[in-house]
Amino acid sequence: MPNISFPPRFKLSLLLPLLVALLAVGAFFLDIFSRGNLSEMLVYHRNAVSQGELWRLLSGHFFHTNGYHLLLNLGAIALLAGLHSRYYRFSSYALLFMLSALGTSAGIYYFAPDLSQYVGLSGVLHGVFIWGALMDIKHKDKTGYLLLFGICAKIAHEQFYGASTDIVNLIDANVAIDAHLWGAVSGLVFALYSWFTVNTGEQGDRQSNRQSNRQGNQEDIQRNNQGNN
Repeated sequence: MPNISFPPRFKLSLLLPLLVALLAVGAFFLDIFSRGNLSEMLVYHRNAVSQGELWRLLSGHFFHTNGYHLLLNLGAIALLAGLHSRYYRFSSYALLFMLSALGTSAGIYYFAPDLSQYVGLSGVLHGVFIWGALMDIKHKDKTGYLLLFGICAKIAHEQFYGASTDIVNLIDANVAIDAHLWGAVSGLVFALYSWFTVNTGEQGDRQSNRQSNRQGNQEDIQRNNQGNN
């Protein structure tokens, strides 16, 4: 059997998306075993958040209405990792996820008062999608423009015409289109931050590589000189 190996950075880049997926799966089955008691304590409830239960702003994203809802979001996590995992870094993905999750919850709390309850990762994943598309553009990958146009068109269509009835029937709940909007806005904010700060990191990596190469060349020259002597 061939020995297949991956670069360490590749493995690390997929660690957090995998962890998010496992948490969502775990929350789904634990909620079934608890007969809904777990989700009752952790999902986004507007009234509960108003009473100070702020953990719901983050924890509610890991719960889903049914198995189809969960599978849709797991598929989206895998798709986005396939598209953009080369940009994932442990710290940046963690910050992106946290900002998108809290930004989604804050957005629907302040700007969608009629939405009393929300579950799912779709808002967060819209933020991850926007960020990845803009990272494509930053790195001169023209597919980023297509992805950005596509996700913006989807969000605009939802805002004007609502979500697909097929999706509504599949997940057995109304689609929280405002969560998609505010997740995308959160991803855009983080993308603008990354646009400038990642440049600094890349320059630092290039400088470190140049220094390592110079040191390696000097060592080779010294060894050659010793051999000639």
